[in-house]
Amino acid sequence: MNKKYERYINYIVSDIELPYIKYLNMYGLSDNEMVMILSKVFNESVSIEGAKVYNTDGNRIYCEDSDGFWYKKEWDANGNLIYCEDSDGYWEKYVYDINGNLIYSENSYGYWTKREYDSNGNLIYQEDSTGNIVNKRYERQI
Repeated sequence: MNKKYERYINYIVSDIELPYIKYLNMYGLSDNEMVMILSKVFNESVSIEGAKVYNTDGNRIYCEDSDGFWYKKEWDANGNLIYCEDSDGYWEKYVYDINGNLIYSENSYGYWTKREYDSNGNLIYQEDSTGNIVNKRYERQI
């Protein structure tokens, strides 16, 4: 890639705003250029199908509609959804234990839930921000 073209691509990457596809369309870019730019924006290799962007694991990481509504998603190395947000300002985040069990979730409305699991992956405790508690822990009988 020559220096002038590389500067042009980097300028677009630094200038891009949401909704990404709609914004990029004004540049008249080729499909390959859009993939190159969005790969830099998302800091990973991507593929594009229409107004949907996927990572190399096939997870949808971005989508938008013709009205400019968009959402973004982030996934961990195990394919678990860890964050999502949309153009209305709503977001959710998720935390998993080493076994892939969802142990914490929270959203932009302030609602949260935390969970615990036994060694077999069975839910044994759940608590949420409204005060609901489900406790299935059993004390050992001696």
